[in-house]
Amino acid sequence: MSAVDVEPRFDEVLNAPHRLRIAALLSSADQVEFGVLRDHLAVADSVTSKHLKVLVDAGYARLSRIPGLGGRSRTWAELTGAGQRALRGHLADLQRMVEAARAVQPPGPGAP
Repeated sequence: MSAVDVEPRFDEVLNAPHRLRIAALLSSADQVEFGVLRDHLAVADSVTSKHLKVLVDAGYARLSRIPGLGGRSRTWAELTGAGQRALRGHLADLQRMVEAARAVQPPGPGAP
């Protein structure tokens, strides 16, 4: 298997919609600030914290606190290497499921 190939693997941690969205957003940047994640999900701080904790506990994300202006620190999140691999595997498995479903589903009306 080459470095580009990904082993499809369904991941229960990433199957939760908010965690999948967090992982997808984190995969597109080195680090993302907590408020950006919260706003992207359009949920309360507590919901964002809960899902980040699950990702951290699984080893998929890492949090860091960086001092900000006025003494307030800001929390930043990043996806770990394990998180990147888990996300790629989970997405590959979801794609495999879609392709398998398309293979057995007859074409709809008006299909060529």
